Amino acid sequence: MSAAAAARPLVSAALPESGPARLAVQMLLVVGGTILLTLASKTKVVLGPVDLNLGTLAVLLIASTFGFRLAMATILLYMAEGAAGLPVFQSTPEKGIGLAYMMGTTGGYLVGYVVAAALVGWAADRGWDRSPFRLFPVMLAGAAIILALGYAWLSTLIGADKAWQFGVAPFIVPDLVKVALASAIVPAVWSLLRLRG
Repeated sequence: MSAAAAARPLVSAALPESGPARLAVQMLLVVGGTILLTLASKTKVVLGPVDLNLGTLAVLLIASTFGFRLAMATILLYMAEGAAGLPVFQSTPEKGIGLAYMMGTTGGYLVGYVVAAALVGWAADRGWDRSPFRLFPVMLAGAAIILALGYAWLSTLIGADKAWQFGVAPFIVPDLVKVALASAIVPAVWSLLRLRG
């Protein structure tokens, strides 16, 4: 495998080389990614006073599979859908929709999605998605960014102590599990592709 091929994200294996077909497939992937992220965000696991969802796992998988550009297009389209009032976020429409919801308690986490997708997508573009040992720390940093930005925003709304109690502490172990899963899945798919090739 050439160095150029090694620096391409996983999705490159499914993309036509060039032309309208490539653009069409990219558009379908971006829309499909927003659907996956919506479903993951709506998948709730109730543990105590907070609901956990699979949004972080979806962001990490999308970014590491799509690479920087397609991942950013996907996450930004997802945010635009939410801002336009579509019920794509975890607690929409029950707890509001649109920009009002985005400026609420989950606002920092949503910004974290964008930053984490950029970081993990950047790493995937450089071939780090081939190895779980290279991918895990990048994904861990992405998950930490999501929690840190979520905490920073939430602490301005409810105070630092409550923000830690309800916005960070319950998510640390589940996010470690999500990072471990995501950092194992993508390299495993690459290994299967190499075996088939």
